[in-house]
Amino acid sequence: MTEKSYELFRSASRDEIVKTIKEELDRRNESPIWLEKVVPFADAILSILIPLRDENRLFDPQGEKIDELTPELFFQWSDFVSLKSLYFRVKDVDLETLAEYLHRYSVNLEDERLDFPIANYNLHLGVSNVIKSLL
Repeated sequence: MTEKSYELFRSASRDEIVKTIKEELDRRNESPIWLEKVVPFADAILSILIPLRDENRLFDPQGEKIDELTPELFFQWSDFVSLKSLYFRVKDVDLETLAEYLHRYSVNLEDERLDFPIANYNLHLGVSNVIKSLL
């Protein structure tokens, strides 16, 4: 990870971080499929993490309080199972963007115990790896 990546996650807005990821995708001339997958995925995660960062309420998937939003914390939440659990654990944050994203990938938003297709999990491993290569 570059120092620029740490600074982005520490202080930039959601839109600025997503824009930076998109610009890196464009600059590296990645396949258009990644642009279609990576940008909404990053936006969905950041739609929760940025408000939590700004309210000093960040935590990791194990429930430990975290002081600073870092690329590593972002990647912890980018695991699709963790992202699903984030939806059910966060209170007092606008969940609409994340809900729409999860619904698009067959996540049941009423019952956390219900599973989603393994293909969706595998796709998100790839998406997360593309984001890691950009930062």
